[in-house]
Amino acid sequence: MRRTFTALVLAFTVTGCAISKQQEAQMGRDYAIQINQQLPIVGDAEVNRYINLLGDSIARLTSAPDYDWTFFIVDSPEVNAFAVPGGYVYVNRGLIARTDRMDELAGVLGHEIGHVVERHSVEQMEKAQRAELGVGLACVLTGVCGSQAAGTLINVAGTAVFAKFSRGAELEADDVGFDNVVRAGISPQGIATMFQKLLEERRRRPGGVEAWFATHPLEEDRLQRIQARIAQIPPAQLSRLARDSQNYQSFKRRLNSLPVTPAPRR
Repeated sequence: MRRTFTALVLAFTVTGCAISKQQEAQMGRDYAIQINQQLPIVGDAEVNRYINLLGDSIARLTSAPDYDWTFFIVDSPEVNAFAVPGGYVYVNRGLIARTDRMDELAGVLGHEIGHVVERHSVEQMEKAQRAELGVGLACVLTGVCGSQAAGTLINVAGTAVFAKFSRGAELEADDVGFDNVVRAGISPQGIATMFQKLLEERRRRPGGVEAWFATHPLEEDRLQRIQARIAQIPPAQLSRLARDSQNYQSFKRRLNSLPVTPAPRR
């Protein structure tokens, strides 16, 4: 990772801190390797096949079908989901447990796919790199990349990827996610019902969804925006969009039956 970010710093300097799609893809691969080494990822082939089929059915119809789209389930009871640059999307087992229908999980995937397509993490990283450009340039030009300065640079890049998105970015991901699922023939009603569940659980038991709200600012007005967009879809068209499937219910039953995934050895 250190070698990758060192090389990227010089590239950002030359290009005015812009991260290319190629650099984004390499960065995503590096982050995915580290994440999968540090988090308990569900390894069951059948559930992984399903979530990747569902995710791909949404992602391949976006403006970025050429990303290396890969979907993972993190064996954590916390309600959360996140994505890293290049098309790597992670959903916690605890979030899937809160869903009742396929369109609810699809809405979450569509939202995270929206963050990747709109390059929100990359934009945050570019802003962070501009702020730390002096540190990065010194690292490259003086060969002190094992120093504290280099560590600061790498930490800035990583923090930018996993920082809470702005309200504007969240609204954009909502809209793109809405379009993503409709384009895939899936009902956007799942987005609204998932928002309702999360807001209700925050009122009843805030600790259960603390991780989600820490990274995904969500208030009633976002739910109302989605409901307004749903109301604009002609009823006949809305009724033809898929809300659930036997395959999804089989996927949930199998996931629920799996033992807890051991934490990876550090």
